[in-house]
Amino acid sequence: MPLTLMYITNNREIASIAQKAQVDRIWVDMEYIGKEERQKGMNTVKSYHTIEDLVRLRPIVKTSQLMARVNPMHEATKNYCSSKEEIENTIRAGADIIMLPMFKTIREIEDFISIVNGRTKVQLLVETAEAASIISEICKINGVDEIHIGLNDLHLAYKKKFMFELLADGTVERLCGIMKEHGIKYGFGGIARVGFGMLPAEYIIAEHYRLGSSAAILSRGFCDANIIENPSDIEKLFLEGVKNIRNKEKEYVNFTDEQFARNKDIVKQKVDEIVLLKS
Repeated sequence: MPLTLMYITNNREIASIAQKAQVDRIWVDMEYIGKEERQKGMNTVKSYHTIEDLVRLRPIVKTSQLMARVNPMHEATKNYCSSKEEIENTIRAGADIIMLPMFKTIREIEDFISIVNGRTKVQLLVETAEAASIISEICKINGVDEIHIGLNDLHLAYKKKFMFELLADGTVERLCGIMKEHGIKYGFGGIARVGFGMLPAEYIIAEHYRLGSSAAILSRGFCDANIIENPSDIEKLFLEGVKNIRNKEKEYVNFTDEQFARNKDIVKQKVDEIVLLKS
């Protein structure tokens, strides 16, 4: 089955382009609590999207699904409403899927699921060391539809220099194995464009297939819409980029164990090279 591809944007025109290119999920990212402190000084995506963005996108997101990442579970503050109110507003705005980030305990997940109460799909983002350590227990919770391994924050939690070290060192494989055993739908990390970068997307896509993953984020390395001004250029990039990913997937469906093992070795080699450059 092809990977579920997700792209973060609150721009109506770009959302329409992504949908036309058959990106499966348009992702509104409302998480901001604690993010600046965790990723201070890093060149990471900090979106600051809002409920209003969901409302604006809902009428045009028709063939794709509309997804929202809310904040970690929290009480109301002078600056922001409580998790309960935020989740209620997200559901009313029409989200098909709600993602919970940065949780550490079973209680947080159960509270989240209780508020959602079956009204949308629930996706958990495993990106803390504490969450990774209880993955077996998480998989047994009723109401969890999907789990995504967030390599950005999880590699920071493990004090790694590069997010894909967790793919090369077996951490992702271990977590995927547990989720597969429990019959949970899962994905991990993001991918850029096929053929580009020090760790091109094709090697990571093959790892998704080897590990039984079903979802990936289209990263800024796929399309950074903040630096491409011409909508026609963005549309061309999306149409060609998604097509190239799907073509690669057709190859990996028929890969042998030996071919997957060879690709795994290449990933480790390339990750080691990148980490060395970061040292």
